[in-house]
Amino acid sequence: MRPLAELDAGAVDAVLVDIDETLTTRGKLTAQAYAALERLQGAGKRVVPVTGRPAGWCDHIARMWPVDAVVGENGAFYFWFSGERLHKRFIDDAATRARKRSLLQQLSDSILKEVPGAALASDQPYRETDLAIDFCEDVPPLPLEAAERIAALMRAAGLTARISSIHVNGWFGDYDKLATTRLLFAERFGIDLERANRKLAFAGDSPNDAAMFSYFENSVGVANVRRFAGLQPKFVTRAESGAGFAELAAHLLGEG
Repeated sequence: MRPLAELDAGAVDAVLVDIDETLTTRGKLTAQAYAALERLQGAGKRVVPVTGRPAGWCDHIARMWPVDAVVGENGAFYFWFSGERLHKRFIDDAATRARKRSLLQQLSDSILKEVPGAALASDQPYRETDLAIDFCEDVPPLPLEAAERIAALMRAAGLTARISSIHVNGWFGDYDKLATTRLLFAERFGIDLERANRKLAFAGDSPNDAAMFSYFENSVGVANVRRFAGLQPKFVTRAESGAGFAELAAHLLGEG
């Protein structure tokens, strides 16, 4: 991982960012991090959160935050607000989502029985497409081995599973953050990511960002990315979490 100072800020005109412990700090969205979003968008850069958080939260984010769109539930959809109404683009149709939700509900109890101390994520009622198991947000923190056990149980049941800084998310389908980001940029902005790769920066912190770290030439880990062995963003900030994202924004805007 190279220092952030080596990233060519002049080439970047769009910023993708994970939310939990990349934009937020210990579960809080700080004024510093929110202001960084606003300054980036005000400077004419597209800003897109790419998160595992649920549809209910993403509805609010797309409407209320200074962002151009949001990819949610690890790629199950993207939302954007036109200024007049919210637009939603799901990967699966409504009937398919309903069928998959029923299957996920059946699986949740059996997974929780296998991993004492884990719990259904508190944001689960706002989800449309996936199962989120909490291993350190609203429960006493469990070791990473417990999260890996949850992910293994999900995969054994036929789910795609990803570990974030707080949850393990599982869903039926082969989409992910990168696939739906690619779809968003093609459909909404008319941009081919293959050709525009150097013009985007992505910031993240955890294993569910691995595909984004590998794909983007300007992938950035906030400093707490070092918590997870094996993740390889191209660049790394000095500061952790939201302060690390603010550091990235300042670099891209030539503020420091």
